Amino acid sequence: IFPKTTVPLNIFEPRYIDMINDSMRSNKLIGMIQPRGKAVNDNDKKTPSLYEVGCAGRVTAFSETNDSRYELILKGICRFKVKKENKIINGFRSASVDWGEYKKDFDTLSLISPKQRQDFEALLKIFLEKISINADWEMVETTNDEDLVNMISMCCPFDVSEKQALLEAKTLERRLEVLTSLMQMGINDNKMASSGNPS
Repeated sequence: IFPKTTVPLNIFEPRYIDMINDSMRSNKLIGMIQPRGKAVNDNDKKTPSLYEVGCAGRVTAFSETNDSRYELILKGICRFKVKKENKIINGFRSASVDWGEYKKDFDTLSLISPKQRQDFEALLKIFLEKISINADWEMVETTNDEDLVNMISMCCPFDVSEKQALLEAKTLERRLEVLTSLMQMGINDNKMASSGNPS
């Protein structure tokens, strides 16, 4: 999850049910953070090593189904850096975190020039066509710079390390640079894949 984006979650594992219950009793905040590397054994699958930077989201919609699942909407609020992981209670992980580096996540950010936006939209059209995703271009054109860059960063099929690089980008301009580079690589890879054997 990225600041100001939203993601639907379907919660059914007992430990995450406990996590949601704990969150709903307090500030409705949940930290989302990616695992670092692939799990090689059962212990790694249960408690994988994590990246240092994640993003907190607030539960903005919540319902419980007849089969005791939780369906909720999480809205990204602010990134954080993990200072220390706490003792595991009720099966879910928690940590002490520092928000200091990411206070600008609460601001509304814009790109420097309209041309940056135009160039990005042009590249985005090519990239989405290459990966066979249809977009609502009326919505794209009316979405502000920050929300658009963050939404595309979150939704596009990049790998874990690429998503992490996008999340950790210090400024919106830097995130756009990383995103543009990843999209250009994806376009070039698809061109190479579709060009066939030259012989």
